[in-house]
Amino acid sequence: MRNILLIISFVLLGLTSFAQNDKFAKLSPTQDQSMEARLVAGLLTQYHYQKTPIDDKLSTIIYDEYLSSLDVNKHYFLKEDLEGFGKYRERLDDHIKLGYLLPPYEVFNVFRERFSDRMNFIENELSYDFDYNKEEYLTIDPDSLDHVESRAELNERWRKLIKSQALDYKLDDKADTTIERLIKERYARLKQTIAEYESRDVFQLYMNTFAESFDPHSSYFSPITSENFKIRMSQSLEGIGATLTTDGSYTRVASVVPGGPAFESKMVNTDDRILAVAQGTDGDYVDITGWRLDDVVQKIRGPKGTTVRLKIIEAGTPISTGVPQEITIVRDKIKLDNQVPYAEVKKVYREGNQYKIGIITIPSFYLNFEAMRNGEEDYGSTTRDVKAILDTIKNQVDGIVVDLRSNGGGSLQEAIDLSGLFIEEGPIVQIRDSDGSIELGEDEDKSVYYDGPLTILTNRFSASASEIFSGAIQDYKRGVVIGENTFGKGTVQNLISLNQFVPKVQDTLGQVKLTLAKYYRVNGSSTQHKGVRPDIKMPSPYTAKTFGESSYERALEWDQIESSEFEPSNYIDDKTLAKLNEKHEKRLNEEQYLRSLKNDVDEAINQQSLSRVSLNIDIRKAENEKAMDRRNAANELKEKISADPELINKINTDGEIKDPYLREGIVVLADLIAMGIG
Repeated sequence: MRNILLIISFVLLGLTSFAQNDKFAKLSPTQDQSMEARLVAGLLTQYHYQKTPIDDKLSTIIYDEYLSSLDVNKHYFLKEDLEGFGKYRERLDDHIKLGYLLPPYEVFNVFRERFSDRMNFIENELSYDFDYNKEEYLTIDPDSLDHVESRAELNERWRKLIKSQALDYKLDDKADTTIERLIKERYARLKQTIAEYESRDVFQLYMNTFAESFDPHSSYFSPITSENFKIRMSQSLEGIGATLTTDGSYTRVASVVPGGPAFESKMVNTDDRILAVAQGTDGDYVDITGWRLDDVVQKIRGPKGTTVRLKIIEAGTPISTGVPQEITIVRDKIKLDNQVPYAEVKKVYREGNQYKIGIITIPSFYLNFEAMRNGEEDYGSTTRDVKAILDTIKNQVDGIVVDLRSNGGGSLQEAIDLSGLFIEEGPIVQIRDSDGSIELGEDEDKSVYYDGPLTILTNRFSASASEIFSGAIQDYKRGVVIGENTFGKGTVQNLISLNQFVPKVQDTLGQVKLTLAKYYRVNGSSTQHKGVRPDIKMPSPYTAKTFGESSYERALEWDQIESSEFEPSNYIDDKTLAKLNEKHEKRLNEEQYLRSLKNDVDEAINQQSLSRVSLNIDIRKAENEKAMDRRNAANELKEKISADPELINKINTDGEIKDPYLREGIVVLADLIAMGIG
């Protein structure tokens, strides 16, 4: 993970003014860290699923990623720095096995020197008298940049960067004096954060880079990181219902709590970046770039019933080219009850016929294992709750939509049990350990609790247990999967404490999260990388390159094992899917609600492909206005859809459904019912 400020949230900082010529103290490793590094190396080589050797090849990966974590945009190091570091490129493997940590500390100390120089440039050398009429551009794609040779070249790169940030403020009607103050304050926070780094923070950063060189879901947590993580997780259950992390100088959404205000808004997703926060319905926005995470959390949290507004750049969209989306959220107390499935029944008119459609939304896969083990009759369980819903509606409806969008997973057993409600007995998932042994997760109940027409809605944020369930429904040919390709996380992790290996050490050591196994569908295909591909594909702004497991450079590869023995229900065959897709493609071209969606998606993808942005105020303003016009037009159209009599006559959405994904999921289900299938 390219994260220069990985541990911002764990350092108590205050905003201070710049000191022009202050120097950072040199940091160095401790003997305890040397011992801990050897332990981490041993754990990863012995227990990681892939059995990756710590050799020169891995050393190169660690080297590149560590430098990238410090300077991903090539804004700090000079070419001469890289030449000096080059001697370590193929030696870090030997070093880490011996617990020799001086090289990463040397690199970090040089980074802090370069960082201090950049902060001095912003505070004392840069002229903020920008010519916004000049036609010039800022390159935003780091892959198309190289490290520069001289300080003068670096100054020019930073001049354009600061000018771009100033231009954003300018277009937000900020005065020139205010712009200069806001930018200096932004970087003052950043400088104070870097100034407070201690030896343990560098160790955390380097060891996490080392763990992630095995795969993106393996990581190292220092003792203080683990403790603060627990605190943040408990705090996340108040406010908007989202856990946050730091991504460079920005705040990123790490996860959305199912059932919380952010989840219910359907406007906040994993990997969105939050740029600014405002209080109430009319408070001024405060730029939070460069803030430490604790301060951001305090800004976003608040009493139940109060309003907070956020400016967000959507996941997969570059900061420099994306137009912030303004989102209003009413804070609430996040209760576990809000994570339970819920259902509604809607009447739909399709080609002269009326259908009653049941919509079951499942925010997460949960199981109160403790209560179940204690023999409590009413223990919490996704499957039990869905079963209760089916008891209520299954005899009232002609078909059911199961909405798994933004369901990040949860209990594996619940994914298995839930699948069993819709199919006869059989395997649901295969789990392969690092030694090659395979365990089957099976539904052993022969009964089918619901055997009617069924569609499953997924999006790019549907992951893990959601992929197991939707993949099983697809493999058993039991229902139709509609939406976006799922995330593609098909690996299993476990958290291991280092203290159990050295019990005589009195101090608390860190923890290692490492990948131990992989999930496979019953047909033998891994969900890793590829995820579950929908039978009916909706327009999606999330390409494999920008979001999902495939966007991680060292994600474990997709592979296939032997199919397990299972008997498909064959409710859905290729001929049926071909007919449904033919109708869907026609609607994509003809129905306004889908054409609008496709236009929005095309615009989002175009934004992702940009490698530079204009620093000319007229061009930048025109680009921003054009993007906002398209967004406003799309929002107005969505509002109008349910009130348009012509559209209602074609597909009656009961005057309520403005969500194009859900709407299309219902229409496909109606087509399936009309075909007499299910």
